[in-house]
Amino acid sequence: MTASQGNPWEVGAAFLKLGLTSFGGPIAHLGYFHREFVERRRWLDEEHFGQLLALCQFLPGPASSQLGFSIGLLRAGWLGAIAAFIAFTLPSAVLLFAFGTLSHFLTGAWGQSVIHGLKLVAVAVVAQGVLAMTRTLTPDAPRALIAAVAAGLIAMSSGSAVQLAVVAGGATLGPLLCKKITSRQGEIFPLHYGQRTGLILIGTYAALLLFALIFASGLPPLARMASAFYRTGALVFGGGHVVLPLLKQAVVAPGWVSDDTFLTGYGAAQAVPGPMFTLAAFLGEQYQGGHGAALGALVSLLAIFLPGLLMVSGALPFWRALASRDQAARMLAGVNAAVVGLLAYALYDPVWISAVHDGKDFAIALVGFTLLVAARRSALSVVAWCVVASMTRLFIGA
Repeated sequence: MTASQGNPWEVGAAFLKLGLTSFGGPIAHLGYFHREFVERRRWLDEEHFGQLLALCQFLPGPASSQLGFSIGLLRAGWLGAIAAFIAFTLPSAVLLFAFGTLSHFLTGAWGQSVIHGLKLVAVAVVAQGVLAMTRTLTPDAPRALIAAVAAGLIAMSSGSAVQLAVVAGGATLGPLLCKKITSRQGEIFPLHYGQRTGLILIGTYAALLLFALIFASGLPPLARMASAFYRTGALVFGGGHVVLPLLKQAVVAPGWVSDDTFLTGYGAAQAVPGPMFTLAAFLGEQYQGGHGAALGALVSLLAIFLPGLLMVSGALPFWRALASRDQAARMLAGVNAAVVGLLAYALYDPVWISAVHDGKDFAIALVGFTLLVAARRSALSVVAWCVVASMTRLFIGA
């Protein structure tokens, strides 16, 4: 793997497709990324994908967005990272920003059938991701055991603290159970910058967080809102749905938006592709309102994503050095096995239980899965199939 094999336009196009089709939530996105960039495009091999995945699981912020940003960075430098972030984030951000105006189109039976079809897409894609990652990241008994234990623990308690503990447990068990694994020396992922730049980026993350914690109360309204969203993005571990309690505290407690409005936005965020953190666009629009709605959405969106992107880009040079060691490779193997367990449980909850309600739903999802695995069709074709099949059920009264 060498640096800058691609260009920002190529990266942007790849991530835009994912931004438009990656339904199913943050952990499900890992399956989408694996299929697109390891299996299909071969921008990364399994080891490099695993190295990046493990790092993003440990850091605060949205893990799937951090992983996408990192893939873009390795593929086409800083412009590639920015292109990956914008392309993956923009579709859901625009949809959530427009939700207030367009929501009446999705309240009827036809709109709900479209949303249900998109949920069935997630079943097919996440199932394919679980299958592929199980084969590559848990190929032996020790790693399969770690994955099974991780899935079981999450099934008993799916709180954010348990998710973080499961990932940490995988890192602990990896060196103990995966002693046959060795690092491939000389094949660490490439970067155009070193640890000095990494320290500057981490220092910027810390300085902005300190400022947001200490001086937020004396700032103008828009800056105070930006501080609240930055604190949320900087202090949440696990990403995705884990951000919701912190977001609620940030915007509902001070009275910026009502509890009903917050829950409405959360429901909309469940129905769109892309990262859950784009709920910030909806909340920023609601807080600013009127002529400042677009600015409020933009500021909120950038503020909640910025800390995670600063942290992952700052940590990459140090992680790059650690990943070349055998002990670190075993730790990564344990973390990745634990992530497979998380993804396997995510296939059940929330993906399966929110989408598959009867045998017809199962059949639609199964055909979509077959299109991906056996026919090797694109995710877009699966989207078309599941949505049309869901709407057809409504038309024939099934």
